This record gives sequence, structure tokens and C-alpha cells, in this order.
Amino acid sequence: MTWTSSMSSGYSSLEEEESEEFFFTARTSFFRRPPGKSRAAPQDVQKEREPHVYLSKEEVKEKIQSYNSSVTDKLKMTLNANGIYTGFIKVQMELCRPITVQSSQRQGRCAPSSQETAFYLPEGCVNTLHISSTNTVREVIEALLKKFFVADNPAKFALYKRCHKEDQVYTCKLSDREHPLYLRLVAGPKTEMLSFVLREHETGEVMWEAFSIPELQNFLRILDKEESDQLQLLKSRYAAYRGKLEEALRGVLKPG
Repeated sequence: MTWTSSMSSGYSSLEEEESEEFFFTARTSFFRRPPGKSRAAPQDVQKEREPHVYLSKEEVKEKIQSYNSSVTDKLKMTLNANGIYTGFIKVQMELCRPITVQSSQRQGRCAPSSQETAFYLPEGCVNTLHISSTNTVREVIEALLKKFFVADNPAKFALYKRCHKEDQVYTCKLSDREHPLYLRLVAGPKTEMLSFVLREHETGEVMWEAFSIPELQNFLRILDKEESDQLQLLKSRYAAYRGKLEEALRGVLKPG
């Protein structure tokens, strides 16, 4: 399984660009969004899981030929002699909370030391993965996190499929045992027909016990900074109000 990452639907190699360019530091709250606000587009609704249809080797061959004839971005599929086929899928990252990125640093002759930092992924971040028909949803999630040195537990995340139908956007959470490349083959190369989205699990509440101590410490640092920024903003606002009131009082009390 190989990976590439881009800030749009384009394809670029991670060998040519540093992965750090694709992370932004946390600047907004990581808490659950207020009720009534959707996580993605307003029309994003849940769709029931469709039954899996098994294809014969000949049907797979025909579908791959049809798929490759419709590809416009050169990301074609390849059928191997053993019946396993390989190809590309694009995964959009829609994460509300920061992820914990682990980096190793060597200090002289000492063993490498591990450092963890919390980041927000930039909005619209898309990763292009080269996978095989045997790779499962769980393997795709684990590979994504491993590639970007994400220390978070893969169990916190889920892969969704999204499709457009009759001006409505439908999403469906994929089970860990499903095969994304098979879904891509059946749907065809158009992302309007099918796209993949990585999200946190919908738990309704933040599961703090699922986070490690370094993650929680990073969250506290984020909260401290947000609190400091808000306090400074309030102090500036009330200082301006106080100045206007004092100026008005001086005008009223000024002897005529």
C-alpha cells in the first residue's frame, strides 16, 4: 500500500514534499459542535448500507477495463494474474478535533526521544492511496495514521462513503471488513458517484478516557491559550468601553 497527499483532489508525492506542510496548529476549540450544526454539508444525511455484490473474475476484468476507459487523472486500476487488483482511492479528512503527531529526535548517541504535538488538519485535506482489493477499511485507516506519524488510536476513527443522488448527499459508515477499492471499482472513477471520508467516531460526547496523557496535556495547553486570548479580548473591549464612558462623564461634568 502506498500513499500520497494533497490539499485538493490533485495527486502529489510525499517523497517530494514534507508531510509537516499538511498540518496546521490548533487555533479553535476541539469540543463538540453545538446541536443543530452539521458536521459537513447541511444536506449530508445517513444512508443505509447497501448489500455486497460479489463479482466473478471475468466481471472484475470487464469492470476494470470500463473503469480505466473512464479515468481522467491517470489513476487506473491493474488486474494481476492471481485475480487481485490494485488501484487508487482518495480520502478526504474531515476531523473536528486535533490529531496527535509523533516525531522522533536523536540526541547525540542517546536513543531517539519521542515528542508529541497536537495539530488540526487543514480543511479540505485529501490523501490519495494506492491499495489492493484485499485491503480492508481498518487497514486503510491504520495506514493513513501511520504514514503521518499520528499517535491517536485508530479505533477513534471511521471511514465513510459519500455519494450524490437527486441533489442530496448521502453518507454511510463502512464496516472495518469492507474493501474500499472494490467499492471504488463498482461505483466508477467519478467522485460524485462515490467518495471516501475519514471522520472521528460519532459518539455524541468526547470520550476523554480514549486519549493518552500527552494528548490530554496538549488539549489543556490549547485550552489555556484559548482562555488567555479570550481574556485579553474581553479586557481590551471593556477598556475601550471604560474610556468612552469616562470621556462622556468629563463632558457632562465640565463646568459651563
